[in-house]
Amino acid sequence: MDVEEWRRQIEEERKGKHKFFKWSPQSPIPFEQLEAFKGLNYYPPEPKYRFELKLFEHSEMEIVEIEDTKANLRKLIRWGEFAFNVDCVDCRLQAYKSDMKEERLFVPFKDLSSGTETYGAGRYLDLDSRKDFTSEGQWVLDFNKAYNPWCAYSKHYACPFTPPENWLEVYIRAGEKSYK
Repeated sequence: MDVEEWRRQIEEERKGKHKFFKWSPQSPIPFEQLEAFKGLNYYPPEPKYRFELKLFEHSEMEIVEIEDTKANLRKLIRWGEFAFNVDCVDCRLQAYKSDMKEERLFVPFKDLSSGTETYGAGRYLDLDSRKDFTSEGQWVLDFNKAYNPWCAYSKHYACPFTPPENWLEVYIRAGEKSYK
């Protein structure tokens, strides 16, 4: 991985997201706030929060119910687990799918920055098999791409809460910060 090229890609993705949030009719920012919208807050790109990892798929795919911010229960499949280390702390995160044919992994997480520096209910990572799967058979888990769910911007959205099994006991100072 060329670090400078990687940083450039992260910054380009963030610029594209800013344009979408500012100008798209599908923006999660409430219309009455768009004029004052100056952008999202991010940590600077940090390579130590980018991992290439094996996904340990569960032998039995368990369906779990996760409550969302509107008190609905959503059913997800607990697909597999990532194991990694941050600042000398062993961490594990569950990856979920919405159905058996899904090609993407959904990785919600909370960390020690949740509620202070980042959105209190946690942040999300979406891993796409076409973009985030290496030729060596590993997934790219890049916390620099962590984003807030849309309910962080408007009460009109229902977003799944992060299950306790994905609460990390470390700071992940990467990706999107709290929206002010």
